[in-house]
Parts: sequence; structure tokens; C-alpha cells
Amino acid sequence: MPFFAYKGRDGRGQLVQGVLEGADSGTVAGQLFSIGVTPLDISPSAEPQRAGPGLLERLQQRKITHAEVLLFSRQMYTLLKAGVPIMGALKGLEESTENKSFARVIREIRESLDSGHELSASIGRHPGVFNLFYVSMVRVGELTGKLEEVFIRLFNHMDFERFMREQVRAATRYPTFVIAAMAIALVIINIFVIPAFAKVYAGFKAELPVMTKALIAFSNFTVTYWPALLAGLVVLVFGFRFYINTAPGRLAWDEFKLRIPVAGGIVLRATLARFARSFALAIKSGVPAVQALTMVAQTVDNEHVARKIDAMRESVERGESVLRSATATGVFTPLVLQMVAVGEETGALDELMTEIADMYQREVEYDLKNLAAQIEPILVVALGGMVLILALGVFLPIWDLGNAALSKK
Repeated sequence: MPFFAYKGRDGRGQLVQGVLEGADSGTVAGQLFSIGVTPLDISPSAEPQRAGPGLLERLQQRKITHAEVLLFSRQMYTLLKAGVPIMGALKGLEESTENKSFARVIREIRESLDSGHELSASIGRHPGVFNLFYVSMVRVGELTGKLEEVFIRLFNHMDFERFMREQVRAATRYPTFVIAAMAIALVIINIFVIPAFAKVYAGFKAELPVMTKALIAFSNFTVTYWPALLAGLVVLVFGFRFYINTAPGRLAWDEFKLRIPVAGGIVLRATLARFARSFALAIKSGVPAVQALTMVAQTVDNEHVARKIDAMRESVERGESVLRSATATGVFTPLVLQMVAVGEETGALDELMTEIADMYQREVEYDLKNLAAQIEPILVVALGGMVLILALGVFLPIWDLGNAALSKK
């Protein structure tokens, strides 16, 4: 829409001027009258140029976190429920937030509302802060007149997502820590321990076992070429991060995460719990199933599962039932599919999807409590194998030399 520069007088008779966006000058005049300004002159204008943050301000900016958007949703619900107008609510939140980056986003949302845009369109201008699902749900709230109810549902939904992400991180924290500790120990042994033993064995001038020769050769290679190995590791890490940020890489990595022994099943159930909760929220808010599936595919945080949901959407668009579409994906258990069937037959699909989300959540919590018991045997075997190789390689020559010395007596 075009922009118009205006001059006018407020309720106290003071001159005010600025630039507003509108379909025509009449629309802009209506906006001015609605905020208590009597227009004196309205003329076409170029889009105003907002000064971006300076270098120092950019360096001091904090990232807008999931928790801050979560709190924003809860506060919007509380303020709207109390009868505070949207502009007043946003003004209060802008002044109270400690994150200057988020305060700037809220200010730009207010300015967009001032220009005549709807709240959903204003929020949609910040996709890095509010995802497609969030914007769509706000749009539904505007259309149904239940904006405050949508905000509390979004708060509950985002709180559930935060909980599930923390659960998944907890599922992978313990094995990651143990594997990292084993890798560090292996590096230390290769650089400091084995070279010391190698000097001792060199003084014996005896034939060494194959295992010991292999360990010494690997240690010598590590000590000699550690700069190249370190550089290769850095390149590998950054290359991996670049790869998973591409569409094929993200898909391959997300598929691999679901196939990891023990932890993969937990990640899948957590992802499906988020899907079920998001789908239930959209259906309960009056969003059609096809549109709801489109929205939900953006929230599951797993490209492989998102493509399965897109396949469900295409199937529903062709006239298939949600049950048949869900069955074709191959990711839901028979019990879940039975619950979907009951939900479709009774017209209570949103309630049954909520039950499915609760069921998956309970399964994830149970699996996490037993995760240590499931992973410990695998880690113990891996650690034992590493210790056995090192022990045989380091102490077998000493054993052979001791036996040789005893046989000469």
C-alpha cells in the first residue's frame, strides 16, 4: 500500500505530522480521526526510512529467546483479558521488556498497527521471532474475535514445546558427555602416555607385539600431524554445520537422528507429541484440517516428519480421511491410529489428538527416566573395549619381557 505524509492537530490543538500507510488519503484520514487527530493536509509520500541500529547497538543486541516470546504470549492474554486495548498492551510490554531487540520488535508491531495493518500481518513481518504457526493462530483469533483465548493457547503450546525440547536435550546429554570424555582421554593417552612407553620399549630392543606396534604408530602419527588433524576437525565441524543447513543435509540429519539406537525413539515420540499438540490446537481454534496440517508442518522441528505431514496434507486435499493419511505415513502406532479413527467418527479429533500428545509425553518422560539403564551397557562395552586395547598394547610387551627374563634364570 502507498504511504501518505500528513499534518494535523491533536485534541489539544497542537500540530502533529508524520507518515502513515493506507489504501488512499481517505483511509489515512479515517486512521487519524480514530486516534483523535484532525487532518489538515494529506499528500503522497515515499516509504519512511527507519534508521537501523548502530554498530555498538548491534554488538550489544541479545537474541530473542523462546522464553521471551512465551512470556509475551502470557502477558498479552492477561492484558487483553483485563480489557486493555491492543495498542496500550503493546506499549506497556515495549516499556517493560529488558531485551532491547524484542522491545524494538514490539515497537515496530505497534507502528504497523498504527498504519492500519492487522495484528497478524504486523507480527508476520518478524518471521525470525514469530513462526508461521504463531502468525496463523493470531489470524484465527482475529477472525473469531477470541484473540485473548488464542494467546493463552499459544502460551500453553509453547510451554509444552519448551518442555519437550528440554526432554530431548536431556536424552542426549549423558551419552554425549561420556563419548566426549572418552575422546579426550584417548587424545591424552596418544599424546603423552604411549610415547613415554615407546621410549622404554625402544631401550629393550625387542620384537614388539602387533597391537603395541599399531598403538605406537597411531600415537606417532597423532603427535607428528596434530596441527593437520586439528585443522581437519575444524573443517569437518564447520562443513557438517554447513551441510545440515542445506535442505538435503537437514533431511538426512533428521532421518539419522530418528535411527539412533535408544535415543532415536525418544526423539521421534517427542516430535510426534509436538505435532499432535499443535494439530489439536489448530483444530480446536477452528482451522480447517488441510490448513492446520500446513501450519503444523512448520513446527515439528524435524524435516523428515514435516515431509510426512505434508504428505498427509496432500492426501487430505485429495479427499482421504485423516486416518488413512496418517496410516500412510508409517510413523504412528496402531493405538494412535485407533484413537484418530475414534476422533474422526465422534467429531472430537482435537480432544483425541490432545490425548495422543499426552500419551507421547508420558512415554518420553518414562523413557528418559530409564535412559541411563539402557545406555550404560553400550557405553560400558565401548569403554571396556578401549581399555582392553590400550592395556594389551601397553602392558603385553612388559609381560613378554618379564616372561623372557624369568626363562633365562
